[in-house]
Amino acid sequence: MHTDEIKNSFYQLNPELVLEATEAAGFHPTGEFSQLNSYENRVFDLRLESGDRDLSRVIGKFYRPGRWSIKALEEEHQFLLDLKEEGLTAVAPLRQKNGKTLCEVGGIFAAFFPKVLGRLPQEFLEADLEHVGKKLALLHNVGAQKKFRHRPVLMKSPQDPWETLEFLLPWVAAEVRRRYETAATELFHLCEDHIDPSSFQRIHGDCHRGNLLHNSKSGPDSEFFFVDFDDCMMGPVVQDVWMLFSSTEIDEEAKQLIQGYESLRLFPLDQLQWIPLLRGLRIVNYAAWIARRWRDPSFPRLFPLFEQYNYWAEEVEAVERIIWSFTKS
Repeated sequence: MHTDEIKNSFYQLNPELVLEATEAAGFHPTGEFSQLNSYENRVFDLRLESGDRDLSRVIGKFYRPGRWSIKALEEEHQFLLDLKEEGLTAVAPLRQKNGKTLCEVGGIFAAFFPKVLGRLPQEFLEADLEHVGKKLALLHNVGAQKKFRHRPVLMKSPQDPWETLEFLLPWVAAEVRRRYETAATELFHLCEDHIDPSSFQRIHGDCHRGNLLHNSKSGPDSEFFFVDFDDCMMGPVVQDVWMLFSSTEIDEEAKQLIQGYESLRLFPLDQLQWIPLLRGLRIVNYAAWIARRWRDPSFPRLFPLFEQYNYWAEEVEAVERIIWSFTKS
């Protein structure tokens, strides 16, 4: 099957392919399933026959073709298995009939996970923040034990900022293209001057509140846990902190989380000054991600303003504000 054919089949995954992959993995689906929200991959909630490996449902994750090599996916899965082995609540992939955590159907890699229930935190209590900090410290303790060899490294290929900018510039509205290039260039130089790659280790990489769940239990069984390690990478541990908070400042909530973190692991406080630069990198990388996915029919619907002047005017102003505040501090 040619690359374009594989991509088209991914854009329009049919029930036959989903069920074929589930059966190839060694499960026995009833045929009842529903698609879950996911921009990057295709994710399905599948009901299984009674008694199938003591599971009533599994979550099937079909990875976007061409994004990750099989070795990169295996490293993501191994990280989750490492976390589980160390006693952390981690939604690790299930072993399939082939003895691995991946199968390939129609040129598309697929993995299957146990269905885990949890709720998104709408707000944090003080005890919650300390709890999340401890969980993050445990995650980073495990992350520091090994290195990724095939996953992304912050500010390096495939996340090289200069390559990203070269790709992105033709998408930027002509009226602000020069401003955008100037701002992004200054941002990247600041990142190179201040962010120390020697501190990088295995991290979650996309640790926002949407990827943090609570099991809705009370008492000693109550806990938060992290999900969706699709963007795990080599990077600074502070990358897994700043996205949990909407404030651009280190407020009381962030301090409480760090206090919980430091009860189990020393937090590198010098990395806190990198947060504005990491925010700027995310702005540029997020825009490039949308541009790279534009051929996916769902993306023009999800981001209808992406090709308009106002979108890019707001983007460049956001990056310029970050540079101004960082250089003035």
